[in-house]
Amino acid sequence: MRLALGISYNGRAYQGWQSQLSGRTVQDQLEKALSQFAAQRVCTVCAGRTDAGVHGLMQVVHFDTPLERAEISWVRGSNTFLPRDIAVQWAKAVPTEFHCRAHALSRRYAYVLLASPVRPSVDAGRVGWVFQPLDQVAMQQAAGHLIGTHDFTSFRAAACQALSPLKSLTRIDISQRGAYWRFEFEANAFLHHMIRNIMGCLIAVGQHKRSPDWLREVVLERDRDA
Repeated sequence: MRLALGISYNGRAYQGWQSQLSGRTVQDQLEKALSQFAAQRVCTVCAGRTDAGVHGLMQVVHFDTPLERAEISWVRGSNTFLPRDIAVQWAKAVPTEFHCRAHALSRRYAYVLLASPVRPSVDAGRVGWVFQPLDQVAMQQAAGHLIGTHDFTSFRAAACQALSPLKSLTRIDISQRGAYWRFEFEANAFLHHMIRNIMGCLIAVGQHKRSPDWLREVVLERDRDA
């Protein structure tokens, strides 16, 4: 049978999602726990990789198993063997043709930013930090140049393994609550470091170091040097 799981995790201690020789990835920890619970090797596929330090709120994964156990047993049993900063939220039996990556309708990414003269303390490792004020209107104008289907090569990490730089950004919401800013992105998929690089550009615009139209120029350059 094929099972889908919803996973949440604090990524601060991990080198991203994808398995590495170090074993310090979310996938390594999850597969180790699942294998212990199932008493046999379990290999997972995820809907989308996350980078080092990135947290996950609803990472969807799937795997095949000959075992027939109650869905809640997969949740509780797997969590017994997982570290405290990773948890299975739900489990569901799915058709064998289901594929969490190929069938994903969209992916969402949220970046939280503290704008304060003083660096974060309680939030250290969970928020970005700028010490200068930000112009919300300017950032929203700049973000408008990213909506739609574009070649995002300018925002792509050198180690990115995506087959195509063409991605469709459908939504960028920028909101502020007190000293905290929240940037929400929704797209069909993201490139390696794409959001981190976009955030750097939006902050430059928000601090009036660049104009909102500059972001359109960066997109059209299709070059990381831009």
